[in-house]
Amino acid sequence: MKDMERNEQLKNTVRDVHLPRYQEIPTVGLYLEQVTRYVNGYLAELSCPTLTPSMVSNYVKQKTIPGPVKKAYGPASIANLMYVALVKNVLSMEDIRLLERQGLEQYKPEQAYDYFCDEFENVLAGVFGLKDEMEPVGSHNTTIKSILRAAILAAVQKIYLDRYLDLVRPERKE
Repeated sequence: MKDMERNEQLKNTVRDVHLPRYQEIPTVGLYLEQVTRYVNGYLAELSCPTLTPSMVSNYVKQKTIPGPVKKAYGPASIANLMYVALVKNVLSMEDIRLLERQGLEQYKPEQAYDYFCDEFENVLAGVFGLKDEMEPVGSHNTTIKSILRAAILAAVQKIYLDRYLDLVRPERKE
Protein backbone atom coordinates (compact mmCIF):
# COMPACT_ATOMS: atom_id res chain seq x y z
CA MET A 1 0.00 0.00 0.00
CA LYS A 2 1.35 3.41 -0.93
CA ASP A 3 1.80 6.15 1.63
CA MET A 4 -0.83 8.39 0.03
CA GLU A 5 -3.41 5.58 0.13
CA ARG A 6 -2.50 4.78 3.73
CA ASN A 7 -2.80 8.44 4.73
CA GLU A 8 -6.25 8.65 3.13
CA GLN A 9 -7.32 5.49 4.94
CA LEU A 10 -6.10 6.94 8.23
CA LYS A 11 -7.97 10.20 7.61
CA ASN A 12 -11.15 8.34 6.75
CA THR A 13 -11.10 6.46 10.07
CA VAL A 14 -11.63 9.69 12.03
CA ARG A 15 -13.28 11.99 9.51
CA ASP A 16 -16.73 11.74 11.14
CA VAL A 17 -15.72 11.58 14.80
CA HIS A 18 -17.88 13.80 16.96
CA LEU A 19 -17.90 13.71 20.74
CA PRO A 20 -21.21 14.66 22.34
CA ARG A 21 -21.20 18.11 23.85
CA TYR A 22 -22.55 18.52 27.35
CA GLN A 23 -25.99 19.59 26.11
CA GLU A 24 -26.16 16.49 23.86
CA ILE A 25 -25.61 14.04 26.73
CA PRO A 26 -28.88 12.44 27.91
CA THR A 27 -30.29 14.23 30.94
CA VAL A 28 -32.72 11.49 31.97
CA GLY A 29 -30.04 9.55 33.81
CA LEU A 30 -28.67 6.27 32.50
CA TYR A 31 -28.18 3.04 34.38
CA LEU A 32 -24.73 1.46 34.49
CA GLU A 33 -25.19 -0.81 31.43
CA GLN A 34 -26.70 2.07 29.45
CA VAL A 35 -23.81 4.35 30.38
CA THR A 36 -21.21 1.85 29.19
CA ARG A 37 -23.08 1.30 25.91
CA TYR A 38 -23.40 5.06 25.38
CA VAL A 39 -19.74 5.85 26.04
CA ASN A 40 -18.49 2.76 24.19
CA GLY A 41 -20.46 3.87 21.14
CA TYR A 42 -18.19 6.91 20.91
CA LEU A 43 -15.03 5.05 21.91
CA ALA A 44 -15.55 2.43 19.20
CA GLU A 45 -15.14 5.14 16.55
CA LEU A 46 -11.65 5.72 17.96
CA SER A 47 -10.69 2.07 18.59
CA CYS A 48 -10.32 2.84 22.29
CA PRO A 49 -10.48 0.06 24.87
CA THR A 50 -14.01 -0.89 25.89
CA LEU A 51 -15.37 0.59 29.10
CA THR A 52 -16.85 -2.03 31.42
CA PRO A 53 -19.38 -1.66 34.24
CA SER A 54 -16.72 -2.69 36.78
CA MET A 55 -14.41 0.05 35.49
CA VAL A 56 -17.17 2.62 35.94
CA SER A 57 -17.84 1.36 39.47
CA ASN A 58 -14.12 1.63 40.27
CA TYR A 59 -14.01 5.20 38.93
CA VAL A 60 -16.88 6.06 41.26
CA LYS A 61 -15.12 4.42 44.24
CA GLN A 62 -11.91 6.31 43.40
CA LYS A 63 -13.92 9.53 43.13
CA THR A 64 -12.78 9.99 39.54
CA ILE A 65 -16.37 10.47 38.39
CA PRO A 66 -19.51 11.50 40.27
CA GLY A 67 -21.53 8.53 41.46
CA PRO A 68 -25.05 7.69 40.39
CA VAL A 69 -28.16 9.17 41.96
CA LYS A 70 -30.72 6.42 42.56
CA LYS A 71 -28.57 4.15 40.34
CA ALA A 72 -28.77 6.60 37.41
CA TYR A 73 -25.75 8.43 36.01
CA GLY A 74 -26.30 12.02 34.92
CA PRO A 75 -24.55 14.20 32.37
CA ALA A 76 -21.68 15.13 34.73
CA SER A 77 -20.78 11.47 35.25
CA ILE A 78 -21.05 10.66 31.55
CA ALA A 79 -18.94 13.69 30.56
CA ASN A 80 -16.28 12.66 33.08
CA LEU A 81 -16.33 9.11 31.74
CA MET A 82 -15.75 10.34 28.19
CA TYR A 83 -12.76 12.36 29.37
CA VAL A 84 -11.33 9.51 31.47
CA ALA A 85 -11.84 6.92 28.74
CA LEU A 86 -10.02 9.04 26.17
CA VAL A 87 -6.97 9.97 28.25
CA LYS A 88 -6.51 6.92 30.50
CA ASN A 89 -4.07 5.30 28.07
CA VAL A 90 -1.61 8.14 28.56
CA LEU A 91 -2.29 9.41 32.10
CA SER A 92 -2.54 7.74 35.48
CA MET A 93 -5.86 7.95 37.28
CA GLU A 94 -4.25 10.21 39.86
CA ASP A 95 -3.10 12.60 37.14
CA ILE A 96 -6.50 12.49 35.45
CA ARG A 97 -8.14 13.57 38.71
CA LEU A 98 -5.52 16.27 39.27
CA LEU A 99 -6.02 17.78 35.80
CA GLU A 100 -9.77 17.63 36.20
CA ARG A 101 -9.63 19.44 39.56
CA GLN A 102 -7.40 22.14 38.11
CA GLY A 103 -9.72 22.63 35.15
CA LEU A 104 -12.76 22.84 37.40
CA GLU A 105 -11.07 25.51 39.51
CA GLN A 106 -11.19 27.79 36.46
CA TYR A 107 -14.19 26.61 34.44
CA LYS A 108 -17.71 25.33 34.99
CA PRO A 109 -18.00 21.56 34.37
CA GLU A 110 -20.06 22.04 31.19
CA GLN A 111 -17.59 24.58 29.83
CA ALA A 112 -14.56 22.44 30.71
CA TYR A 113 -16.05 19.34 29.09
CA ASP A 114 -17.12 21.16 25.91
CA TYR A 115 -13.66 22.67 25.64
CA PHE A 116 -12.19 19.16 26.02
CA CYS A 117 -14.41 17.92 23.17
CA ASP A 118 -13.55 20.87 20.91
CA GLU A 119 -9.84 20.46 21.59
CA PHE A 120 -9.95 16.68 21.17
CA GLU A 121 -11.60 16.97 17.75
CA ASN A 122 -9.22 19.79 16.78
CA VAL A 123 -6.13 17.77 17.73
CA LEU A 124 -7.55 14.62 16.10
CA ALA A 125 -8.05 16.47 12.81
CA GLY A 126 -4.55 17.97 13.00
CA VAL A 127 -2.73 14.73 13.85
CA PHE A 128 -4.60 12.68 11.24
CA GLY A 129 -4.02 15.34 8.56
CA LEU A 130 -7.62 16.43 8.05
CA LYS A 131 -6.40 20.00 8.45
CA ASP A 132 -3.00 21.55 7.94
CA GLU A 133 -2.59 22.67 11.53
CA MET A 134 -4.33 22.64 14.85
CA GLU A 135 -6.29 25.78 15.56
CA PRO A 136 -6.37 27.66 18.84
CA VAL A 137 -9.49 26.62 20.76
CA GLY A 138 -11.18 29.00 23.16
CA SER A 139 -10.53 32.67 23.69
CA HIS A 140 -8.07 32.48 26.62
CA ASN A 141 -4.66 30.90 26.80
CA THR A 142 -4.17 29.39 30.22
CA THR A 143 -1.68 26.93 31.61
CA ILE A 144 -4.40 24.36 32.25
CA LYS A 145 -5.50 24.59 28.60
CA SER A 146 -1.91 24.03 27.45
CA ILE A 147 -1.55 21.04 29.76
CA LEU A 148 -4.89 19.62 28.63
CA ARG A 149 -3.83 20.00 24.98
CA ALA A 150 -0.63 18.09 25.79
CA ALA A 151 -2.67 15.27 27.35
CA ILE A 152 -5.05 15.20 24.40
CA LEU A 153 -2.15 15.28 21.96
CA ALA A 154 -0.59 12.27 23.68
CA ALA A 155 -3.91 10.39 23.60
CA VAL A 156 -4.51 11.21 19.94
CA GLN A 157 -0.94 10.26 19.00
CA LYS A 158 -1.59 6.87 20.64
CA ILE A 159 -4.81 6.48 18.63
CA TYR A 160 -2.95 7.46 15.44
CA LEU A 161 -0.15 4.98 16.12
CA ASP A 162 -2.63 2.18 16.84
CA ARG A 163 -4.57 2.94 13.65
CA TYR A 164 -1.40 3.05 11.57
CA LEU A 165 -0.14 -0.23 12.97
CA ASP A 166 -3.52 -1.84 12.28
CA LEU A 167 -3.09 -0.87 8.62
CA VAL A 168 0.42 -2.25 8.23
CA ARG A 169 0.31 -5.41 10.30
CA PRO A 170 1.32 -8.43 8.19
CA GLU A 171 -1.97 -10.28 8.75
CA ARG A 172 -3.82 -7.33 7.20
CA LYS A 173 -1.82 -7.51 3.95
CA GLU A 174 -3.43 -9.35 1.09
